[in-house]
Amino acid sequence: MSAADEQGPVTDAEAAVLFVGLAPCKALVLAVSGGPDSTALLVLAARWRAALATGPSLLAVTVDHGLRPQARSEARAVARLAATLGIAHRTSRWTGPKPATGLQEAARAARYRLLAAAARQVRARHILTAHTLDDQAETVLFRLARGSGLSGLAAMAPISPLPALCEDKLLLARPFLDVPKARLIATLEAAGISFAEDPTNRDPCFARPRLREAMPALAAEGLSPARLALLAKRARRASDAIEAAVDSLAAVLVPSAAATAGRDAPDPVKLDAAEWARAPAETRLRLLGRLIERTGHEGPVELGKLEACEQALMAHHHARLAGRFRRTLAGAVITLAGARLSVAPAPPRRSAKRPRKGQSAPRSWVAGGTARVHQAPGK
Repeated sequence: MSAADEQGPVTDAEAAVLFVGLAPCKALVLAVSGGPDSTALLVLAARWRAALATGPSLLAVTVDHGLRPQARSEARAVARLAATLGIAHRTSRWTGPKPATGLQEAARAARYRLLAAAARQVRARHILTAHTLDDQAETVLFRLARGSGLSGLAAMAPISPLPALCEDKLLLARPFLDVPKARLIATLEAAGISFAEDPTNRDPCFARPRLREAMPALAAEGLSPARLALLAKRARRASDAIEAAVDSLAAVLVPSAAATAGRDAPDPVKLDAAEWARAPAETRLRLLGRLIERTGHEGPVELGKLEACEQALMAHHHARLAGRFRRTLAGAVITLAGARLSVAPAPPRRSAKRPRKGQSAPRSWVAGGTARVHQAPGK
């Protein structure tokens, strides 16, 4: 029986399997808010580390966003628990003005910035979060509702670059993605450990709590959290296979000098339009997305806009229309002229904002350079 099928506490043997890949690390940062999931992360990680002869040092970090009066007492409670477990702890506070709109997104970005700062201080490369199987299911539903493509439906990966701070080469590790939330709560109950409940997790003003309320009805129709999480795994497997095909196509079509040039390279990336058009639709779409992401300067390209651009390019190519095709998208100029397709940086708009920190693409993207396509609502 798999961990996803059981309902009891997570055993120490199971925890050893969940954390095994992190044993060679020198240090790990645990993101612990004081809620049930992250409190279980703290407890299980402490047990796992205590059972090792040698292993990483652990630092639990609680981020106080300054949005709820209870946050400080919750952080103190985490600090007390960490002390009893022999784990170092610190509280990081999000200071300064808070936005009137997009508060959850801003709080999430602030949380990752503060976690990254703590990781750099202790020279940790991995930050552990307590995202569960239930969180994965909610992410699938959330992205499905927004019209995400295959990559979006792959949802969260067990290990991924830290959002918006990829240049730091920090990684997010999610060891509980296959573990139901109920099992983490059972783990704490069995140990007699209390935890906090964040009321915003039930606030219907936000999309995720509304989706959470719908989960029992969906589960009754067969769309259980386990089934949705399985869909994410299968979508990721398929997406990884497509990315490998894009790598191969890029290696053939894109000059090596262009593949490794800096973002400010003055020359456009040029490739054979006929060879690009002959590739399967999803492969050529993703390669076009990589080129735009690589050369543009306005952040991730929306999937719907990318699809519309690719379809227009294909129509122009197949119709062999006279004159050139030219379109600007996400700070890049896409041009089809005769047998050549090129993508070059667009002249900056006067009103364009500078890209946010972390929006630049890797310097070398041919191998494993997934374009960060923005999954916009209705796209």
